[in-house]
Amino acid sequence: MPAKNHDLHGNAPDKAEAALLLIDVINDLEFEGSQPLVEQVMPIANNIAALKRRARQAGIPVVYVNDNFGRWQSDFSKLLAHCLEDDVRGRPLAQLLRPDDADYFVLKPKHSGFFSTTLDTLLAYLKVKTLILAGVAGNICVLFTAQDAYMRDFHLIVPSDCIASNTPEENLYALQHMHTVLQADTRPSGAIDWDSLKQDEDQS
Repeated sequence: MPAKNHDLHGNAPDKAEAALLLIDVINDLEFEGSQPLVEQVMPIANNIAALKRRARQAGIPVVYVNDNFGRWQSDFSKLLAHCLEDDVRGRPLAQLLRPDDADYFVLKPKHSGFFSTTLDTLLAYLKVKTLILAGVAGNICVLFTAQDAYMRDFHLIVPSDCIASNTPEENLYALQHMHTVLQADTRPSGAIDWDSLKQDEDQS
């Protein structure tokens, strides 16, 4: 009888001090009223791509946390194929931020990445203490996920140059709320001390 497989991840680490959550970046952006968000998210897409590269270099796992957009028969691979292959507004974003084989994904039915998903189980398995949040929309799904993470005693990093909302004003409000109420570090992504996260992991 084969040994029980305790491996949940493939090539990702068994244990990590931090995890990067990419929220709703695989998104066709074809919903009503999406054009303002498209205009805000594309300028930060390269920042998110660079953030992901730095996280991977530091040995930090990447988790795609994505809406199922009410399609209960869908899965992440179908959503990704739709965003990559069809003529949709979110295609350039998906092409830039498409997942790698070692990345995790979680489909969510509502705004928060924690509500009725497997995210709690995954983060507990990895023994994550710090969450780095990036994606869209900053004042909705990123904010709801951050609030639920705060309630679970995670330390939060939300780089100000890696989230976008429909307007700069809404984005600023979300960042201020996360900084003051949720005690999130909202400095730009270039200020993240990757070595300290990696060192904490090595010592744990």
